[in-house]
Amino acid sequence: MIQLTCPNCGERNANEFHYGGEYNPRPDDTTGVSQAKWADYLYNQINSMDEQVEWWHHRSGCQLWFLAERHRQTNEVSKTYMWGQQ
Repeated sequence: MIQLTCPNCGERNANEFHYGGEYNPRPDDTTGVSQAKWADYLYNQINSMDEQVEWWHHRSGCQLWFLAERHRQTNEVSKTYMWGQQ
């Protein structure tokens, strides 16, 4: 069973959380970005089997959205933190 550490509530069972997808930062200049880059941002994902930064939501607890660094092959979570504290 995956254990996640909520930055607010501490370590909890993964059943308390909702996976929100991989972290994909928005382009800085959304008005000047090309259509190809914008489409890449919206529709394409890295989807690797290595460590990946992902969004998680503590739905059964404090309702916090946070980031987790998880190895997708082993499900080992190396770090969790609030957005902006990378």
